[in-house]
Amino acid sequence: MDAKSEILGNIKAALAQSQDGPAPEPTRDYRRETENAPGSDPVVEEMVEALIDYTAEVKVVNEDQAADAIAEYLSALDAKRVVLPPELPEAWAQAAGRDGRETVVDHRDAPLSNHELDAVDAVLTGSRCGISLSGTIILDGEGDQGRRAISLVPDSHICVLRAKDIYPTVPQALDLLAQNPERPQTWFAGPSATSDIELIRVDGVHGPRNLRVVIIR
Repeated sequence: MDAKSEILGNIKAALAQSQDGPAPEPTRDYRRETENAPGSDPVVEEMVEALIDYTAEVKVVNEDQAADAIAEYLSALDAKRVVLPPELPEAWAQAAGRDGRETVVDHRDAPLSNHELDAVDAVLTGSRCGISLSGTIILDGEGDQGRRAISLVPDSHICVLRAKDIYPTVPQALDLLAQNPERPQTWFAGPSATSDIELIRVDGVHGPRNLRVVIIR
């Protein structure tokens, strides 16, 4: 038994002893879906609005425009060195290398060190899915997304999200993620930011300061 299972088991046992009978099942009457289908125009529009509200920049493009959108974002960020996950689509990887930019692949069997990651300007990844209700993008370590570190250390993150993978609600996204529960997940909505007790915003504390999202219809 792993530690998490043991802790949850102890909690359930304690609750059962403190009540007349077993612990009650939690209420699950929350909204699981909306009138809009995943990837539909209203869902994509809601996703874009939420990301922009979090100060991310977003381009909604067709498949054949994705590479140009990636290259334009990297040029605008003045990125000179870009880290890539090992199984990124070739067209996206080539776009990252345009205009003389250097690309470095983070291989699973020879991962870059944190110091090496800190020396790159940007990272380009795919994504597993998005949640339009909260403007959240989720990575789960697949080959087009790579290790969690590569999306957290560089200063800028270019993330490609397919419209068909944008879900209106959290439960719908969780149903998808539950198919591979062992994968490490990274959830983010906009660039990294935090505020101290004086409510002074500081960008880039826990991840990239700049988030650029390319949504493919």
